[in-house]
Amino acid sequence: MLKKCLFPVAGYGTRFLPATKAMPKEMLPLVNKPLVQYGVEEAIEAGLTEIGFVTGRGKRAIEDHFDTNFELEHQIAGTGKERYLDSVRNVIDRASFSYTRQGEMRGLGDAILQGERLIGDAAFGVVLADDLCLNDGLGVLGQMVQLYQQFRCSVVAVEEVPRDQIHKFGVIAGNEIKPGLYQVTDMVEKPAAEEAPSNMAIIGRYILTPDIFDLLRETPPGKNGEVQITDALLAQAQRGCVLAYRFKGRRFDCGSVDGFVEATNHVYQSIYLPAQADEN
Repeated sequence: MLKKCLFPVAGYGTRFLPATKAMPKEMLPLVNKPLVQYGVEEAIEAGLTEIGFVTGRGKRAIEDHFDTNFELEHQIAGTGKERYLDSVRNVIDRASFSYTRQGEMRGLGDAILQGERLIGDAAFGVVLADDLCLNDGLGVLGQMVQLYQQFRCSVVAVEEVPRDQIHKFGVIAGNEIKPGLYQVTDMVEKPAAEEAPSNMAIIGRYILTPDIFDLLRETPPGKNGEVQITDALLAQAQRGCVLAYRFKGRRFDCGSVDGFVEATNHVYQSIYLPAQADEN
């Protein structure tokens, strides 16, 4: 069974400077909850309760967030403010957390490879917290777990993006084996629009089989001199099978300021205000 989920969180978050000079971008709040907690909650919903973080310097706040703060909790015990900790307490109670560091920023592929010591020889999920995925039903990772249980191979989440945005993503080509599900035949990392094999872009949700670690060790630096998970997945697709899944739900690019503001407004209107009304 799938139980483990990896969160690569070592990036600097330079697009949010100076806010991220001393605070991890993953801890930026969407109203009153940090971005990374949404991703962890999605993983737990999917049954992936062994959470691993690949961190870097300056990321200690993530570890502190998913831990008990005895002084704070003592100060607010028995007051109305105690309920504000309910969501993170629920996460802490339902999951276990482990951490390792990526000593040098060498790309997402390398970050995932550094997570091997946390994952071992097991299939696992990967969540990029920058991509906030919301819907009214089962979360994106939960949808992908169901596919893994059926096909027992790596699965990547994809969505259609405008051609003028395609250069920001890994892009797939594939044969549609049923509506919204493709067997991957090609993958290209951040192609120019005229060179892209499709407009189906990979977003920050993966289910990976453990042979990906050996493939990553064999993968030379690619685009931007970094080890790309896209290149390793293409090798995996050529040797076996990788599926691309057009997920149900809405994605917000919280790695950009515009996307983060859009997500904040959506969460405030659709999640926070209704919850406040229920409490009142």
